[in-house]
Amino acid sequence: MSRLRVMHLVVGGDIGGAERLLTQLARRSEQTGAIHQAAVITPNRALADYLASSGVTIHDRGAARDNPFAYLYRSLGPADVAWLTALLVAERIDLVHTHTFASHVLGTRAARRAGLPQVRTEHHVMHYFDPSCSPFTRWAAARTERFIAVSRYVHSVLARTAPAAAARTTVVRNGVDPMYWVAGPATEGALRVGIVCRLTAWKRVHLAIEAAALAEVDLLVVGEGEERRRLEALARLRGASVTFVGRHADPRPFVAQCDAILNTSDDEPLGLSVLEALAMERPVIAFAGGGIPEIVQPGVTGWLVSDATAEAFAGAILRARADRAGLRAMGVEGRRFVVAHCDLGRMCEGYRAVYQSASKAS
Repeated sequence: MSRLRVMHLVVGGDIGGAERLLTQLARRSEQTGAIHQAAVITPNRALADYLASSGVTIHDRGAARDNPFAYLYRSLGPADVAWLTALLVAERIDLVHTHTFASHVLGTRAARRAGLPQVRTEHHVMHYFDPSCSPFTRWAAARTERFIAVSRYVHSVLARTAPAAAARTTVVRNGVDPMYWVAGPATEGALRVGIVCRLTAWKRVHLAIEAAALAEVDLLVVGEGEERRRLEALARLRGASVTFVGRHADPRPFVAQCDAILNTSDDEPLGLSVLEALAMERPVIAFAGGGIPEIVQPGVTGWLVSDATAEAFAGAILRARADRAGLRAMGVEGRRFVVAHCDLGRMCEGYRAVYQSASKAS
């Protein structure tokens, strides 16, 4: 069977889980049964460079503004939809794949003009509830053939708020490569915890900083974002031992320096950095919301914190510090879970099945 030609639409400025997923799919054409390309509209040249350096064939629209008026013009105006439609035809694309909110309307309009089916990965659910986003994303959802939810949690939210979309949704967890995210040696000395994420409000990194201050442990922050200055000021105010290292394409050396990894997000849809930490045999201390309980087993691979307070996270950190041997055993179990349930091969097979289903539905 010939491979489908899939065009991913990337509209936005961040390098996050959706963009990393795209590169993983693009590198595995045989497993996904598809040849992947990306149409890119971004104000962040680092994002376009990241995709290109990852081996993705990109079609760059050029510099773009990132504000509500620019979004409306891109989504509803004539220029970008004409460009994308022509690109789909010229590249003989079989399937359009949209991801984050900014791609939904534009990708749907172009797919319909070109007479192509569309697959949409729901990496989050916020756009279904935000009044400024909901009408747009729901319009596009009604005209999308197949959906992929990154966790059972995301699917459950769709079932409540968009049942018609949920009926066309398959759960495919994001996967990690255990041969890349290899287990690191146990650390020595004082306990150190880390957090790997974009420094944005809903990630609630302030809880990690305050918890580290309360527990009197070192915290390593890997990531960049608009909250960085505020978080640095908070660390100074609390007298916390926090090291900010910025964003790194390869965070493995920093994860390896930590005894455990924190996730303080408000209802994390799944948590790719959590899976990567588990693959490296680093237990996870995380807020028990969203899709996190699907991948962190309390007392087995980490701790789940039910209260979104610094005190609750500090308590879990102190329990980890009191049982270093148990911490290492949790790390081994974490990697075993990832290898069995969240490897890239399983993810690629899931996408392959959805792509084939969508292409037959057109």
